Amino acid sequence: MTVAQDEKPEEISRQDYLYWQRVTTRWADNDVYGHVNNAVYFNYIDSVVNQFLIENSLLDIKDSPTIGLVVQSQCRFFHPLAYPGQVDCGLRVRHLGTTSVGYEVGMFVEEIEAAAAIGGFTHVFVDRQQRRPCPIPDRIRKALQALI
Repeated sequence: MTVAQDEKPEEISRQDYLYWQRVTTRWADNDVYGHVNNAVYFNYIDSVVNQFLIENSLLDIKDSPTIGLVVQSQCRFFHPLAYPGQVDCGLRVRHLGTTSVGYEVGMFVEEIEAAAAIGGFTHVFVDRQQRRPCPIPDRIRKALQALI
C-alpha cells in the first residue's frame, strides 16, 4: 500500500513532503456536484510523479530502457477541491523495494495545512522491451531515496 490507511488528515503535514508542484484546477475538472471529480485526482498524482522523474532526468518517456508501470493506485478524500483553485501537491516515497516504489502525493488547498486528499500508486520497474520486472536503476533509486 502506498497510502497509510490509519493516518488522519490532521496527522499529515506539509512538512511530510519533500518535492512540491502546484496544480491549477481547470473548468473541466469539476463535476455536476461542483467539486473536482474523483478521477481527476489520479491525473494530478500521475502528473506530479512523472514531472519529478522528468525534472531529475530519471525518465526519458521515449527512450528509457527501464520504465515504471503502475500496478496499484488509491486515493483518500478528506475535503473537496474545486475550480477555480490552486492545489499544492507534495510528493514522498512510502516504500522503496528492489523493483518497485510506492509514491504518495498529498494534495492541499493553498494555504490550508490539512490535506484535502492523499493518493498514490506503486510503480514496478520493467525492461521497456520485455516488460519483465528489473531492479530500479541506481541513479533512480538514489533520487527516490531522497524522498523517503
